[in-house]
Amino acid sequence: MTVHNDKSSLLDSLKIERTPVRRKGPSPLLYGAVAVALIAAGAAAWYFWPESGVPVHVITATAEGSGGGGASLDASGYVVARRKATLSAKIMGKVSEVNFEEGQRVKAGDVIARLDDTNYAAALGQAQALARQAKATMDNTAPIYARYRTAREQGAISADAVENQRLAYENARTAYDAAVAGVSFAQANLRDTVVRAPFAGVVTVRVAQVGEVVAPQASGGGDTRTGILTIVDMDSLEVQVDVSENYIERVAVGGQAVIHLDAFPDWDIPGSVIAIIPTADQSKGTVAVRVAIKSKDTRILPNMAARVGFMTAPEKGAIQAVSRVSVPVGAVIVHGKTGSVFVLGSEDKIEKREVALGLKTAQSITVLSGVAAGDRLASDNLDKLHDGDKVKVAE
Repeated sequence: MTVHNDKSSLLDSLKIERTPVRRKGPSPLLYGAVAVALIAAGAAAWYFWPESGVPVHVITATAEGSGGGGASLDASGYVVARRKATLSAKIMGKVSEVNFEEGQRVKAGDVIARLDDTNYAAALGQAQALARQAKATMDNTAPIYARYRTAREQGAISADAVENQRLAYENARTAYDAAVAGVSFAQANLRDTVVRAPFAGVVTVRVAQVGEVVAPQASGGGDTRTGILTIVDMDSLEVQVDVSENYIERVAVGGQAVIHLDAFPDWDIPGSVIAIIPTADQSKGTVAVRVAIKSKDTRILPNMAARVGFMTAPEKGAIQAVSRVSVPVGAVIVHGKTGSVFVLGSEDKIEKREVALGLKTAQSITVLSGVAAGDRLASDNLDKLHDGDKVKVAE
C-alpha cells in the first residue's frame, strides 16, 4: 500500500504542467498615436491642398475701342512705302563722292554720288579722236567719189573704177558712223559716273562708302556693292495689313479706317482702304489690304508696326459689338467665329462664357462681345475647367 502511493506520487511529480499562452494585442498608446497622425495629415491637406486640382494663370482683358454704328474689324500690319529705291550706278566703278547721309532729304535730280571717272573720261577722249580721224577719211573720199561719177558720165573712166571709189567712200562713212556711236557710248558711261536721285525723298540707308567699288546687280563679285543709298518717298507711305479671309467680305475699297501705330497707341490716324490685293496667303489664311494714311506726319516711318480698325457695315446675322477687347490666344477656346472663355469671378469661381470673335493674330484675339475690359480670364488649362469650378490662381 505504501509502495503504490509512492509510485503515484512519483508519476505525479514527472507531469509537465501546460499553462495557456496569452497573446498580447496592440498597445492603446499605438492607437492614440495613429489617430493623432491622421488628424494632423488631414489638417495639413485641408490647409495646403489647392481648392481645385486645376491651378490657372489669370490675365486681364484690355479694351480696343467701340464698334459705333457698325461692327469694327481690326487687322495688324506695317507701314510701307510704295515708292522706294536703292540707288546704284549703271556702270562699275569706285565711289569717289557720297553727298548725303541717313535722315537727309533729297530732291529729284540731286547728285547723290559720283564714281571715279578717270578711265571713262580717257575712253571718251579716245573715242572722240577716232571719230575725228574717221570723219577726215570720209571727207577725203567723198569729193573723189563725186569726181569719179562725173567722169563716168562723160565716159572718161570705167564703171569698175567708179564702183571701187564708191566702196571706199561707203567704208569711210560706215567707219565714221561707228566712231560717232563710240563717242555716244563713252559719253553715256561718263554721265553714268554721276548718280542722281530719281525722285524726292529721305535717305534711309547709306550702303557704300568712298573708295568702295559698286556695280549693277549683274556685275562685280566679292565685296563689290550693288547699291549706294536707299531713299524713300515719305508721301507714298501707307499701311498694309493682313485680314483673315473669313472676314474679308466686311472690307470695302474706299471704306473708312482708323490707324494706330504701336509707337503711338493713343494717336488716331484717319485712313481709307486703297485696294484689296486679289490673292490670299495660303499658309496664313489672310488677304493683304492696302490702307491710305490721310494725315501725313513726320512721326510716321516705314516698317512701323500698325493696327487698322475698319469701320464696316454690320455683317448679316452677326452679333453686334458694343465693345471690343483683346485677349491672348491661350485664353480662348476657338470655334470658328465664336469661342469660349472662363471668367474669374468672386471667391475664385470660374464662369464659362460664349463670345464672338474678331481678328486673330499669332499673339491675340479680338473679342467682339461677351467680355468687358477689365475682366479676369483663365489663360491656361482651359480643357480641364468647367463652369462653376473653384480654382487656385497660380503665381
